[in-house]
Amino acid sequence: MPRRLVLGCGSIGHAVVVALADDRGELTVIDPDADRVETLRNEGVPAQRGDPTDPTVVAIEEAVEAVFVAGDDPTANLAAAETARAVHPEAALVIYSGEHPDADTRSAMDALADRTVDRGRTVADHVLGPVEGEAGPRLHELHRVLRSIDGRLGVFTHDNPDPDAIAAAVALRNLAEALGTEADACYFGDISHQENRALVNVFELDLVNLEPEEFDRADFDGIALVDHSRPGVNDQLPEDLSVDVVIDHHPPRAAVDARFIDLRSDVGATSTLVTGYYRSLGGEMDRTVATALLYGIRVDTRDFGREITPADFDAAAYLLDAADVDALRRIESPSVTGETLSVLARAIENRELRGSVLATSVGTTVDRDALAQAADTLLAMAGVRAVLVLGLLDETDTVIASARTRGTQLDIGEAVRVAYDQIGSAGGHTDMAGAQIPLGILGEVDDDSGSLETVIGDVLIDRFFEVLPADVLA
Repeated sequence: MPRRLVLGCGSIGHAVVVALADDRGELTVIDPDADRVETLRNEGVPAQRGDPTDPTVVAIEEAVEAVFVAGDDPTANLAAAETARAVHPEAALVIYSGEHPDADTRSAMDALADRTVDRGRTVADHVLGPVEGEAGPRLHELHRVLRSIDGRLGVFTHDNPDPDAIAAAVALRNLAEALGTEADACYFGDISHQENRALVNVFELDLVNLEPEEFDRADFDGIALVDHSRPGVNDQLPEDLSVDVVIDHHPPRAAVDARFIDLRSDVGATSTLVTGYYRSLGGEMDRTVATALLYGIRVDTRDFGREITPADFDAAAYLLDAADVDALRRIESPSVTGETLSVLARAIENRELRGSVLATSVGTTVDRDALAQAADTLLAMAGVRAVLVLGLLDETDTVIASARTRGTQLDIGEAVRVAYDQIGSAGGHTDMAGAQIPLGILGEVDDDSGSLETVIGDVLIDRFFEVLPADVLA
């Protein structure tokens, strides 16, 4: 297994090492702060107290494939990097520049490292790209399309938007208005997850919640889709609606048609793409928008632990300078509703564990996001590497599925698609997925299935287990 060595663990480094701890390969973190080491150990990160500039401490017995210097102090980071280069000359060396390094320190880092990461410059280098490269024409075309809209632009998220969709919509709306185009950030459905509501409420984000019957194409002179790519698919817009802008990081499952299209599945969040556009305008970044985008990236990459790319890390590092970190803490620690606790209790009570896979049904719920929260919570149970939570969304006659994995080769998105796409709609990422199955279809699957609980348990849970490889069920 490859061994990764992290020297120092500051504000940026903490998120990275937690993500690395869940990834394949071996990890060692060395930090001089005893309290920080204890915190990391409590989070399951293999950390030890020591001086990252001491060659005898850095010279661990195992061969080291990569070294990440991740403290907040530039001078200390440079000293640790010099030690790492001397002790592990063959290892890839990445240095976080820390807080406001002087020119000489930064120059020394650049000369020493395979890559240096800071909070501003890398966004231009890796998100926007060279002005003469691909990004320049792309951004020019986006600006041209936004300016050409003679009237109001409707920026639409997918139904029941998550933080990435909310942040991308608000940021694109502000970008359009900065270019002289009036715009609204719109969505269908509900914002029911308490953290998503906290994001909207703490920053008083101006979002327009529409009912399908309220949508009138005449109200908008332009349409933009963020975090999804086709009208009528995961939103309540007409399928034949003409679209001006599409920005999404999910690979499309059919042709996408718009005047401006930016589909890049090689990043972990749509907020990463929009951060690049925003940066192109120059000037100070709006504090609210920066915080929302940072939160969108963190949530969609599961705190830099899922499908993270250098572009996501660089965008987050850039946003951190402008973001309201105190407000972000309030967003991440909202009150939990009684319905969420009730769903979690039923999920625990009804759980079925086969090997490292846990599946459960919670019956009827009014809060679809409580299913996702239950899946996230159950995934933390000892010995569990994959979770499926099912529930009937009240008054919709639709069964909602939420699935998660960690530390396994199982592609949960593919498993959910194989299990449920033929009787509903399903999809997602390798470690996070979901499905919607109309209740009426279940009667066609098994006419003798009996009660709702039996339908969900005996039919849908068994259907999920049947598609999983034998090694994860052993």
